[in-house]
Amino acid sequence: PRRRGRWIWRCHIDASHPDPRVWRYLHGHVATYDASVFSLPAFVRPLPHSSYVIPPAIDPLSDKNRELTDKEVRGAGASMGLDPERPLIVQISRFDRFKDPVGVITAYRLAKGFVPGLQLVLAGGGAADDPEGAEVLHEVREAAGDDPDIFVAELPPRDDVTVNALQRSADIVVQKSVREGFGLTVAEGLWKGRPVIGGDTGGIRLQVTNYHTGFLVNSPEGAALRIRYLMHNREQRLEMGTKAREFTRRSFLLTRQLREYLTLMAALRSGAGERITLS
Repeated sequence: PRRRGRWIWRCHIDASHPDPRVWRYLHGHVATYDASVFSLPAFVRPLPHSSYVIPPAIDPLSDKNRELTDKEVRGAGASMGLDPERPLIVQISRFDRFKDPVGVITAYRLAKGFVPGLQLVLAGGGAADDPEGAEVLHEVREAAGDDPDIFVAELPPRDDVTVNALQRSADIVVQKSVREGFGLTVAEGLWKGRPVIGGDTGGIRLQVTNYHTGFLVNSPEGAALRIRYLMHNREQRLEMGTKAREFTRRSFLLTRQLREYLTLMAALRSGAGERITLS
């Protein structure tokens, strides 16, 4: 096509096993671009131009990630009826089967036999591209039943301060996805200094390292085991939370992403085969 400047295609989703018909359609459009950007090496597709791997990042100054006052944190919990003196696990995600919210409820119930007073928050909203959201939310409410310690919250769009406060209220953040593109809710939880128990899939693997920033799991039983372990080992839980925040500071803030995009732009401007020196 006739155009000015350089064109870059940014693919945010897991493209490792695309529908062949969809990929043929996309390929016809993006093959003429100058470069492609993917979130993970496993997501890269063969294209007749250079591909770059640039993971997503979070904005530490946004309402979802900025520091909050104790009053803001307590207020969010109080509005939901949470007991601040009892242990709490939180999963923030849209109500999607790939996020396995019902599996999180199973893990919570298995762990609660060993962690008295345990509370669970499942909070999120729908998405325009997820027509099954209402159905999944209904399944989650049915699975929760009349358990007074399970709090299912359908949040309004952009209620970022509440998300922030709930993650800061948690002892452990959970993201038990069974399939995930990247999962920035993991980085958000790590940034709050909380270990994350995440599904062993997609970009969660890049963010969670066992015994360092959290644990990767493959089942509700595995998640329950790790919940129990972290709740019974407070010092290690706090130490992992400290490591989690520092790891996120170095790896998943916008400053890192900006540096990598500037490198990409320098590469496209200088042309293939030339050395790029960043000072």
